[in-house]
Parts: sequence; structure tokens; C-alpha cells
Amino acid sequence: MADILVSVLIEPLLNKLISITLKEINGVWGVKDELTKLHRTLVTIKAVLNVADKKQVEDEAVRLWLRDFNDVVYDIEDIFDEFEYEVLRRQLEKKDGS
Repeated sequence: MADILVSVLIEPLLNKLISITLKEINGVWGVKDELTKLHRTLVTIKAVLNVADKKQVEDEAVRLWLRDFNDVVYDIEDIFDEFEYEVLRRQLEKKDGS
């Protein structure tokens, strides 16, 4: 189940973060350091989820925590979506202004 959790919850966030970084907005808005920290945090979360998933079989508290964590991941994904939208909006404004 850890592989499923990691794939379903964390991998899309990592991919989105990489996508945002590749668009080079990090240098434009001065958020490069924050995106780097966020990437490290997501990699750490991925590792913690792998351990937690193995423990959830025998620990109800871990199982409940993993369920609640799902909501947090969706909130993070929403923030990434909003950020990516803002990047695209600014790129379009820049094109229209040229």
C-alpha cells in the first residue's frame, strides 16, 4: 500500500513542483530557495509515508493519520494548481503586453 500512497499522493506533487521549476518562475519571483526546500520536504514525506504504511497494519493511530494526511496532500495540490495558474496568467499578460 505504501507504493500506492506514494504514487497517488506524493508523486503528483513532486511532478508538479518539477514542472513549476522547469518553467523558471522560481528565479522570476524569488522563490527558488522555497521551492528547493519544498522539494526536499516532499521527498522526506514520501519516505515517512513508506514507513507509516508498513506500520498501519498493526497501528490504528497510524492508519488514521494516513487517512487525515490525504486531505493535507489535496490542499497542497490545490496550492500548486493556483501557483501554476498564476504563472500561466502572468506569462499570457507578458505576451499580450509585448
